[in-house]
Amino acid sequence: MSGNRFFASDNTAGIHPAVLSALARAAEDHAAAYGDDALTAQAIERVREHFGVEVEVFFVFGGTAANVLGLKAVVASHQAIICTDVAHINVDECGAPEQFIGCKLLAALQVGGKLTLEQVASRLGGIGIPHHVQPRVVSITQATEYGTVYRPDEIQALAHLAHSKGLFLHMDGARLANAAASLDLPLRALTGDVGVDLLSFGGTKNGLLAGEAVVFFDPARARQFHFIRKQGMQLASKMRFLAAQFDALLADGLWLRNARRANGMASRLAAGLAGVDGVTITQPVEANAVFAILPPAAVRRLQATYRFYVWDEERSEVRWMTSFDTAEADVDEFVSAIREAVSLG
Repeated sequence: MSGNRFFASDNTAGIHPAVLSALARAAEDHAAAYGDDALTAQAIERVREHFGVEVEVFFVFGGTAANVLGLKAVVASHQAIICTDVAHINVDECGAPEQFIGCKLLAALQVGGKLTLEQVASRLGGIGIPHHVQPRVVSITQATEYGTVYRPDEIQALAHLAHSKGLFLHMDGARLANAAASLDLPLRALTGDVGVDLLSFGGTKNGLLAGEAVVFFDPARARQFHFIRKQGMQLASKMRFLAAQFDALLADGLWLRNARRANGMASRLAAGLAGVDGVTITQPVEANAVFAILPPAAVRRLQATYRFYVWDEERSEVRWMTSFDTAEADVDEFVSAIREAVSLG
């Protein structure tokens, strides 16, 4: 391997050349600040082409901000968000939902990375009782933290349950593109068409420098978000540089090509390790993540050269992520290195 390709996260990937070109074009002249420019308006229309003409769209810098500020628009401090125990908002956002919303997270045990109807139902007690926090949002991650993918019927069933109880359905779509590529479905088929109310649509993990979009499927829920975004320190003065990236990503299917490439490289990695003694793939490889259990000594040998995360120390379970710029040669060299590491015991 070149030494410049990591399997730790798709965040370690570079910027797609088409996105870089779009940024360069956006820098050629002056434009109005804070999103009052033609390029931002154009990018918003691009997002609407994929999610519906009625949606409201707001660009922010990062995924944590997209999740937390979007949720803040619909959750009060006496309310709660139902999510899995491994949800990014529960584990990897340093308590940001609790800090900035002041609400409680009701974590349920994941099943294959997913939130089930039974687990949601188990967190719905106490509605209307002032001694208890009031469930307000069901939050799912697509693709999940385990790289698995919710099917449309699963999302629709969760939305139906949430709506029947007066709750909203939020989707952390940091890797929504990978899920859509995996299922060969348009983005709307996994969101607005099946009852998602609020979406954090990821770009950074799919070829952008930095940028996420907060998408409200009911414009009425977005009325205060201009203020929430500003107070949350996410209103970019040079908004056109966030917008230009989404315009490039969505204009001609770049989002899908990038996601398919990343997914394909994960499948190649898993296939290369099929049947290898000492390697156990622990989750279905449906997007761009591979989870595996290796002997601890093999993990240490590999990490001397390759960068990746140990997901579960106790089980010696690791996570390998592929990206839009992962090459077949990168994967094949890594497979060879894994085979050698486990062969040494």
